[in-house]
Amino acid sequence: MEAAIRVADRGGVEAITMRRVAQELGVEAMSLYHHVPNKDAILDGVVDMVFAAIKLPSAGGGDWREAIRARAWSARTVLSQHSWALGLMDSRRNPGLATLRHHDAVLGVLRQAGFTLPMAAHAISLIDSYIGGFVLQEANLPVMTPGDVEEVAGGILEHLPVKELPYLAEMIVDHALQPGYDYASEFGYGLDLILDGLEARRR
Repeated sequence: MEAAIRVADRGGVEAITMRRVAQELGVEAMSLYHHVPNKDAILDGVVDMVFAAIKLPSAGGGDWREAIRARAWSARTVLSQHSWALGLMDSRRNPGLATLRHHDAVLGVLRQAGFTLPMAAHAISLIDSYIGGFVLQEANLPVMTPGDVEEVAGGILEHLPVKELPYLAEMIVDHALQPGYDYASEFGYGLDLILDGLEARRR
């Protein structure tokens, strides 16, 4: 499974084949069948390993927001390293123990905090959609550092018809190009807004 993850980290989920995983291990493809029945078993296994790498929230801590926030930051970190796993995680039909344990822990935090079952389902869907969307956006944006932001935004500004697009020009000049702006900080801001809204509904 670790070899399959290394293959996917280099070439995406479509790169996971019995042949390539075997090459990663330095063996013949046929020898893999002594350990796994087929490629689907490998895909299920790598999903379980990704879930296992995400920090489990503790339901006994008392502060549901802090538990869910820590889990969200951990999920973002892990999925940023393995962004190919995003679509795969939602598509598999045979979840492993680590996957099931993860979902149970998240549900436990929310249920012990007083969320109804429908509200817990809404919360998980909302938070996971946000994490996944943010990770995908980060993976595709050409602005990973403040220096990148300055280069890209500055380049846009050079050719921007400011009079026709005044609000965009304002955003670039008075926000994106200001010292200290870091797009990565947007994750925490959005996450707190979601948690604020869920807390209001919980009450």
